[in-house]
Amino acid sequence: MKQISSLIISIFLTMTTIAQTNDTKDDTQIRGLVKTIENGWSAKDGKLFAQPFSENADYVVVNGMHLKGRVAIAEGHQRIFDSFYKETNIKAEVKSIRFIRKDVAIAHVTSHMTGVSNNQQVDTRSLITLTIEKTPEGWQVAAFQNTQVTMPGGN
Repeated sequence: MKQISSLIISIFLTMTTIAQTNDTKDDTQIRGLVKTIENGWSAKDGKLFAQPFSENADYVVVNGMHLKGRVAIAEGHQRIFDSFYKETNIKAEVKSIRFIRKDVAIAHVTSHMTGVSNNQQVDTRSLITLTIEKTPEGWQVAAFQNTQVTMPGGN
């Protein structure tokens, strides 16, 4: 009986370690998606920016406009990269990742945009909510909600 109890404890500890390893791997992959979005912005490459999104992703822009699908996200961002956001950069920081299920996570990300847009200095901050799903191709952003944060006394 003692051996069976020891075996059960050993199996439980092994399974817990595997689950933690998977969570760490998943966490790292999700953070990588955010980094790809940031890199796409820095490179002014709409296709790279949209790479982490699922083919039918929902993307709600800070002004409330709704884009549907990776192609629309890539094309829309390429237009802004080629025009009024071509001299801007963003820094994104993952604040939290919560796994709702083993294949669905919600991440909260802060974004800080700086640079020049329409001949004016830009310094804006946003809070982004990502719904991310694990697919056979890996983790992909299924939904993106961007909300501008207004700081007291301005941006």
